[in-house]
Amino acid sequence: MDNNNWPESGDFVVCTVKNVVDFGAYTTLEEYGGKEGFIHISEVKAGWVKYVRDYVREGQKIVCKVLNVDPNRRHIDLSLKDVNEHQKRAKIQDWKNEQKATKWLQFVAEDMGTSQEEMEGVKKILSDEFGSCYIAFEEATINGEEAFEGIAIGKELAEKIVSIAQENIKLPFVDIAGYVDLTSNLPDGIELIKKALKAAAKVKMDDVRIDVTYTGAPRYRIKVIAPEYKTAEAALKKASEKAIETIEKKGGKGIFHRHIETAKA
Repeated sequence: MDNNNWPESGDFVVCTVKNVVDFGAYTTLEEYGGKEGFIHISEVKAGWVKYVRDYVREGQKIVCKVLNVDPNRRHIDLSLKDVNEHQKRAKIQDWKNEQKATKWLQFVAEDMGTSQEEMEGVKKILSDEFGSCYIAFEEATINGEEAFEGIAIGKELAEKIVSIAQENIKLPFVDIAGYVDLTSNLPDGIELIKKALKAAAKVKMDDVRIDVTYTGAPRYRIKVIAPEYKTAEAALKKASEKAIETIEKKGGKGIFHRHIETAKA
């Protein structure tokens, strides 16, 4: 891990308790090269705490919230009490997923004969682009090599990542589709329709992919891939409404037609 990589205030971090003292606990941050953080006794639990060891012990893995970071002093203030059970579970799962992704990247490096230094660079690119390496592998599972279009990694590397991702991640998902009929009699009607379709394609929802394709004037197909039907239906509705709203604001017309495709699991 880059020694200059520091968490930000408000981040949730996975820590290992290193040393428990009367006034708090020292920890190491698992995702930041073992940098040290400190939990003051007042941040261990809401209310009065007599013995810190009643709540944390050496060697224990915990999730903390970052309160303050001072790189110059190499000091990080943490809170345990500000993390609820849901946040704890979510962070631990994200951390475990990222460990898996790091291991998969090692497999890729071994297959391609890539150095550890080069693969760290790839890891940074994927993290910057997708938010985490694991999400990059999820995208590769769903979208194949298309997930890496416009990203500074080679074709062979993208192929290897897709192969390992599809071997290791089994994401249930469904495909649904609908059609919008878009018309405009204005001189720039074609451009207006293109803008309406782009507006539909730009609709963003977590774990959802939206594709808009031409099927024959005036009909355009909106395809949605999502983890389950409820989310897919919501995304399809949102995308179609966005296209219709955009064209109608410019004096055109839009009509939505529902169409269900094969569900996949």
